[in-house]
Amino acid sequence: MRSLAWPIVLASAGLLLLLVLPFTHAIAPRINGARRWLNLGVSIQVSEIAKLAVVIWAAMLCAKKGAEVKRLSRGVLPLLTVVGPLAALVMLQPDLSTAVSIVLLAMVVVFAAGARIGHFILLGLVALPLLWRQVEGAQYQLLRMTTFLDPGSARLSDSYQIDQSLIGFGTGRLLGVGFGGGQQKLGFLPYPYSDFIFSTIAEEWGFVGVLFVVILFLGYVLLALGLSRAAGDPFRQYLGVGLAVMVGSDAFLHMAVGIGIVPTTGLVFPFVSYGRSALLVAMIATGLLVNLGTRRRQVVA
Repeated sequence: MRSLAWPIVLASAGLLLLLVLPFTHAIAPRINGARRWLNLGVSIQVSEIAKLAVVIWAAMLCAKKGAEVKRLSRGVLPLLTVVGPLAALVMLQPDLSTAVSIVLLAMVVVFAAGARIGHFILLGLVALPLLWRQVEGAQYQLLRMTTFLDPGSARLSDSYQIDQSLIGFGTGRLLGVGFGGGQQKLGFLPYPYSDFIFSTIAEEWGFVGVLFVVILFLGYVLLALGLSRAAGDPFRQYLGVGLAVMVGSDAFLHMAVGIGIVPTTGLVFPFVSYGRSALLVAMIATGLLVNLGTRRRQVVA
């Protein structure tokens, strides 16, 4: 896998570039105001593949550099020379939340490798004004932020998604209305199969079902971190941390969106949301994590 890091990240960059070129609309149509899917016989959401590629590549780079990642010029900055353009291509789709996710995943890996916290603070101070300008320049992103920060003054149409999501949670109560019995997905809750599928789970399975799902993902992340800690070499350790955070952050941010404690992002719910690209990436990540445990047992034996 280490030897495939560069080919994977370069292939992801090429596919992301196809999404923003002006003459590729035949294979990269604009859907709901964004060009996020490549139609190559099957529909591919390239940004999901890019997240996995960044984790693998960042783990390879950090393992190669070793203690040098503690230096700004050898750790965070070289990482940004590759991750930055990838995130920029994703932002051009536009997809700000996934672009930020890609950068943060790379930063998590380099932090696990020993990069200094001061480097991330410096990076954050530089990036925040740029992100805010991006949000101000995109009306839908600004609307999401203002609706989240002051929901009471938002127009009913602006807060409609989160209002309907919370209605689903309230309807579910303790045990839910039963599998398939939810009403919010019948034209009331937008994207009940993807962006707000957690609300559908809450309505049909109630608090007990929600708690079960939270425990499952928490167990997944803790087990993945345990496997990465026990891995035999730095590359596999950093890879395990990155994969754990990739799956876990998507899951818990999706849940947080559903209950209205973070702005609407459009991040998928791993293993659950509709979409083959996200499911495939989550399954590959799980397979790589299982491989970490298998290799560990072979070494011990």
